[in-house]
Amino acid sequence: MRNKTELIKSEIQNNGRSHPERSRRAYLEPAEGVCMQMSGTHRSRPDVSTPHCSARHDRWCVVLERRAFTLIELLVVIAIIALLMAILMPALQRVKKQAKAVACQSNLHQWAVAFGMYAGDNDGYFWSGNFNRGGWENYAWLGPLRPYYSNEAEMRFCPTAVKLREEGARDPFAAWGPVEQTGDQSGSYGMNNWLCNPSPDVEFIHGREATKDNWRNAYVDGAANIPMFLDCAFVESKPYDFDTPPEYDGDISTYLVSALQMKRFCLNRHGEYANGVFLDFSVRKIGLKQLWTFKWHRSFDINNSWTTAGGVQPSDWPEWMRRFKDY
Repeated sequence: MRNKTELIKSEIQNNGRSHPERSRRAYLEPAEGVCMQMSGTHRSRPDVSTPHCSARHDRWCVVLERRAFTLIELLVVIAIIALLMAILMPALQRVKKQAKAVACQSNLHQWAVAFGMYAGDNDGYFWSGNFNRGGWENYAWLGPLRPYYSNEAEMRFCPTAVKLREEGARDPFAAWGPVEQTGDQSGSYGMNNWLCNPSPDVEFIHGREATKDNWRNAYVDGAANIPMFLDCAFVESKPYDFDTPPEYDGDISTYLVSALQMKRFCLNRHGEYANGVFLDFSVRKIGLKQLWTFKWHRSFDINNSWTTAGGVQPSDWPEWMRRFKDY
């Protein structure tokens, strides 16, 4: 066999260049003792009828044995996968929350367009906002803005708060409605109801809200500092500068009470922030402590006791808000 193999090599070296086809045949011709059997175009298991092939068979079996995983190797792989999952899951959760915050701002951009069109068609003036006289159609924003937006449910809901409170959802991730003030509508956004235009003979709404403090028109100075439409626990709210913050995350004890209504807007839906539209029709994220620095109505003191300018200290805030950014 050795002589024949050497002969083949010599023939390839001497004649390969001048006779390529012959060289190819010689190279492909199996030598004596080659143990791999051919079946069509696929190699089959080695023939172990000769000592040479038996040795190859033993090596072939050893290779197969080495391909199997041991229990320890499997446990190590599982441990690595578990470690990677533990590292990646918080990051994935953050990405998911960020995606919902972006979707929320996208909804609010659509609402900003609807408010802008209404203002443009009414010389900048808002609706009456007087539920006692005009019913809910003239009280909340849903009725007056109806011609300016498609009545798709997704547009009325922050993506973090799509389940109704009456269906078991918990605040701050609960949606309002349907209630008397909203007809059959529901959602998880609400309006600063100091933005309304009641008739001149109405001095107070709900017995305490002086209409002289209202922003009746959208085209006013300082519009970028006047909140209009935000994440909210109810369809509307009318904050005062003396309103206290929620005692705990999700405290909306004033859901249907006309007192301390800043709680309706102070919702931790987006990681220490809420989203909102301002009277200049811009959309921004809002720090929860920052809510007390805006000009909610004409007499609202933006340097009140819950602002840095008013002397508030971190220890003055409820414990769950103390680590949030100060304003």
